[in-house]
Amino acid sequence: MKIDKAHCRLLEQGFESGACEVAAEGRIDTACRVTLKWKGETPYRLIEAAHLSRPEHYFSIYQSGCNWSCKKCHSWSFTKHAQGKWMSPEDIAGMAKEYAKRVTYREPRERATSWHAHDLCLGCGLCVLTEKRSTYCPQKLEPDQILLSPQGFGPARNIIAFTGGDLACQPEFYIEVTKRIKDLREGLLVLFETNGYGLTPEILDLLARAGLDALWLDIKAYEREVHQKLTGVSNDWVLRLPAEILKRGFVLEVLSLYIPGWVETDQIRRIAELLAGVDPEIPFTILAFFPEYRLRDVPPPNLEQMLGAYDAAKDSGLRNIRLGN
Repeated sequence: MKIDKAHCRLLEQGFESGACEVAAEGRIDTACRVTLKWKGETPYRLIEAAHLSRPEHYFSIYQSGCNWSCKKCHSWSFTKHAQGKWMSPEDIAGMAKEYAKRVTYREPRERATSWHAHDLCLGCGLCVLTEKRSTYCPQKLEPDQILLSPQGFGPARNIIAFTGGDLACQPEFYIEVTKRIKDLREGLLVLFETNGYGLTPEILDLLARAGLDALWLDIKAYEREVHQKLTGVSNDWVLRLPAEILKRGFVLEVLSLYIPGWVETDQIRRIAELLAGVDPEIPFTILAFFPEYRLRDVPPPNLEQMLGAYDAAKDSGLRNIRLGN
């Protein structure tokens, strides 16, 4: 089915449109048409869920609809199929205000990341369940700072994050949400987990002016051909983003997935080298792929492969690296 993208915001700014087809009510259309709508001057997004997430230890807003079609997407059931509840920036700000009452640990802006959650609490819950700490406990929190949420134990950090689908190419919703959260004056930090495709210079400037604090950039692959096959789009602009993001004063962390046969040590090394050339302090997470969506026949990496990728990233000069999954 041919999708009309004539009015794509990315095309209007001189970029290529995304791989943004989403199923909705028996038809296929672009994510910005089926998971974003306007009522007068107010933008609404289709939100699948919103809760305190683990192991990030912050409040995550899971969005339906995305401007990419990743073969390995672990959220495909709602990013490529429109579902959820329509919510306005005011609705999100209302949830943020309630969440602020539950915050048990306040991070400074430079730690408004998922990466920093892991040196704070490992999420085992032993200090609550047994009144004894794990041997590996970071020893930074008291048991009364640990809460049980839908995904397990941990603190509630003062961070509100957009996750799931990504429509950064339609920034007005994020701009309005960020402004309203900041207007609460609760000391909440705003993080956007993103593939980066919609973060054009113009949109980055708009988000910076709105007060967005941090960006978690998911770099799917270094090789252009692999990236195209994996996501449906080129990575030409994405690889330039780390420098553009830091230039505008955002806090930045980067994630890459080790996918056997697709994205292995050679590409992770190149991504790490790119980051080290921008700033060797950029936090970098290497996650282990697990079979999902259209890559269910691809096995997860083994420990030796993950450790090899870690060593390669470390050799690049990056100083803040961790493994996950």
